[in-house]
This record gives sequence, structure tokens and C-alpha cells, in this order.
Amino acid sequence: MSATETSLDLGAFIAGHAEPLGDRVQEIRDPATQGVVGRATATDAAGVDRAVRAAQDAFVAWSTRGVAERGELVGRAAQAIRAAIDELAPLLTAEQGKPLREARIEISKAAETLEHYAGLAKQLRGASVYGLDAGVSGQVLRRPLGVVGAIVPWNFPTTLLANKLGPALVAGNTVVAKPADTTPLTTLRVAAIMHDAGLPAGVFNVVAGHGADAGEALVTHPAVRKLAFTGSTPTGRRIMSLAAADNKRLTLELGGSDPMIVLEDADLDRAASAASMGRFFNCGQACLAIKRLYVAEPVADELIDAVVQKAKRLTVGRGSERDVQLGPMHSERQRLALEDQLQRTLDRGGEVLTGGGRPASRELSDGWFHEPTIVFEPGHDSPMAIEEVFGPALPIWRVRNLNQAIERANASPFGLGSSVWTSDLDAAAEAAERLECGYTWINSATKVYDELPFGGVKASGFGKEHGSEAFDYYTDQKAVVVRTRRRE
Repeated sequence: MSATETSLDLGAFIAGHAEPLGDRVQEIRDPATQGVVGRATATDAAGVDRAVRAAQDAFVAWSTRGVAERGELVGRAAQAIRAAIDELAPLLTAEQGKPLREARIEISKAAETLEHYAGLAKQLRGASVYGLDAGVSGQVLRRPLGVVGAIVPWNFPTTLLANKLGPALVAGNTVVAKPADTTPLTTLRVAAIMHDAGLPAGVFNVVAGHGADAGEALVTHPAVRKLAFTGSTPTGRRIMSLAAADNKRLTLELGGSDPMIVLEDADLDRAASAASMGRFFNCGQACLAIKRLYVAEPVADELIDAVVQKAKRLTVGRGSERDVQLGPMHSERQRLALEDQLQRTLDRGGEVLTGGGRPASRELSDGWFHEPTIVFEPGHDSPMAIEEVFGPALPIWRVRNLNQAIERANASPFGLGSSVWTSDLDAAAEAAERLECGYTWINSATKVYDELPFGGVKASGFGKEHGSEAFDYYTDQKAVVVRTRRRE
């Protein structure tokens, strides 16, 4: 039975227990229909305190387990999530809006990330240094931080959680997660599934609620030693200011305005496909998405036409329906923000090549749908060039050469990802060196790999997720000096 046919009532998940629905309730609605998917407890500060204390109580036993055993338990939990995909994917589609195919991809990726860190458990090592002085050696110990707060947005509730949960748990920390107030249901079910698979009580807890209540209570709780946040740059700055009072550790993965550069010697068919997928996946609602396209003049007409045709062919509809490629935007607020940004941009120039508004279909009038949109040559100081575009709209510009493309790509406050399409390895190497961002794809779709560190620069945040480097942000390194014999 689909999530839309069965309304779920879920309370917080604390100390291995799925609590009943509390007095403070938030309704979760389907972005495609506005129908009620379920209800969740809007956790207050007292509920957050209970969750943090449960994580604190579980920390000693969890952190003193062998790291291989922690990895094994996380691996079992990941397998349980994968086995539950038929339950979780419809629920994710119902509360978030994305097509069912994308929901299945997301949940599979979340399980894959947890499996990746489970596999890295035996490689979590410190170091030894011999001969510091005569009879003196040194050790570098890795120690878990304690309770980690993980705050996750609505666009990818499970994968963005797994990015934090995998390295945090394997390193020996316990976690309290707060999903977005509009997408808590899948996360609450994931927590229960992981516990049933053998994850000890209190190791992973989930509290739903609004940012001003549950979020700030989690950030400011004195027992929380680290915050891992994915979301907007303004919210990231707010978290940073609140966390400063207790010197909490931070990982912030914030907004992005990722440029894609296509040079005249690129494989245009593959580049056009990458541009379409990179912009319109998840209805364009991704921090790490192609949001600005710069095309060399000799091939601009051909590539732009190819991207426009791909946008026109996308099937817009409810995510639960078969063959839908572009679901609704997540909320009325998101759609209104995109419409306002688009209008402010066009007021300064630019041409809409396709899309530009809401679908005409009456069947879609109840949801927050927006057409896939291509805007040609808006101003370089326009909102779509400077701000983050968080929806299914892509601005495209012509450029004379690689140098101009890089200069315009870097003329942004953001620095998350970027991509370059060219058959010239020298040009590719130059772009990779000069682009101001944390991740660059060359002749590749914008896929994030668990094996590589990922994080932004400038207004896109700091710290790394993915890769073995993520462990550095969930552990402290302690130096130990040992004298093995008396000085002669």
C-alpha cells in the first residue's frame, strides 16, 4: 500500500523507541496533491534534550566497541535499509515530491554510503612515531567527539543524512538527527529500521520539528560536540554563530551555483545530456546541481538547441505516476521564490527559450509544479547569475574562450561544484586548477563518489563529507608521548 493511501503518525525516535505522536503535531503534505501523507511530532527543546541525553548515555558503550564491530553493525543497518526500499521509496516520493525512480536511487545511494563507511572501519587508524628522543616514542590517537547533531534538508533527506551518519557512527560517535520539518517521515522510519537491524538503542536518534525550535535546541545543547549541517548559506551562518558559544565542531555544506563550461571540442551529445540531468534531476532542487551554463561561441547554437529540446521532452507530473521525469517543486514557498527570481532576472534582460511558468494542465493545478525552463543570456549581474537557482531553471551564456568562462564561473559568492567538457587535456587541467570550488567534473556527469572528499569553499561552506577524509571531521587527534627506558 502506498504512503498516500496510509497516513502515518510518527513521534520522535529516541533511545531505540518510536514514540507515539505527541501533543505538538505537524502535518506532512504531498507536494503534488497537497494531500496529507502523515503527521509527526514537532519536537520542542525538552524532546531534543531527551534525545541528546539518550545519545550521551549510549556513547560510552558505543565508542568503546571495536571499530570493526561498529562497522559491522552499520553495515547490517545499511542492508536493512536496502531491503526496505519498496516501503521507503513511495514514502519519500509522497513527502518530498520526487519521482519514484529518483526516490529509489536516493535510498539506494544512502545504503551504499553507509556500506562504504562500514567497509572503511578497519582502516580507521592512528599513527606511531619512533625515536622522538632516545627511548621516547609517540602515538597519535583518534578519539570520537561524542554526540553529533545532524541537521538535514528536505531535498535529499536520506542521502544527506547518510553522508553524516556513516563516518560519525563508524568513528564511535552517537547521533541526533533533525530532518526538515516537511520531510521527517522517511528519516523516522530509517531510524527504526536501523535499530531493528541491530544498531544499539540511543546510538541514532531522530527528532522532527521546526528549525527555530528543535533545530536551535540541538545546535545550542551543551552536550552536542559537533554539528553537521546541509542547507542554505544564511542558515549555515546562523548555526555557526550559535555554535561558537560552545566551540562546537562544524561541517557546513551550504548553497551552490555550480557552473558548467562546454568548449568547442567537447562531445556535445554527452554534454547536453549531462546539462539536462544535472539541472533537472530532483526538479533542480539540489545544492550540487548545474546552475549556470557557459558555452563556447562556435558550438553554442547546437548545444543550446539540444538542451532546450531535452527540457521540452521532460514529462512533468506527480512523482508516484509511471514515466514521470520531473515532479513538483517541494513547496509553494520554493515555487514562489523561483518565479520571483525568474521575473527579476528577465526584468534586466534575457530570453526564455522554453518553459517559464506553471504547467497548463488542470490535473497538476493542486501541486507545486513548474515547467523546465531555459533562459538565454540574462545579465551577468542578474539574480539567476548571482543567487542560487533552486528549481528547474537554467541560465545559459555564450563565451569567447576558456579564460572568459572561468572568470565568469568564479564571479560568484558560491564555490561548491563545477564541470568542464573538452577533449583538450591541457584546458581541462587549467580549469580544474583555476575554478574556485570543492569539486570539478571533467567530461563526466555530476555524480558524487563516496571515495572522494566533497565540500565547498567561499559561501558554500567548509569541512568535508565523503572520502576517508570525512573521519577527520568526526574525530579528535590526540598526541601521546611514551618514554620506554630511562635516560642513561
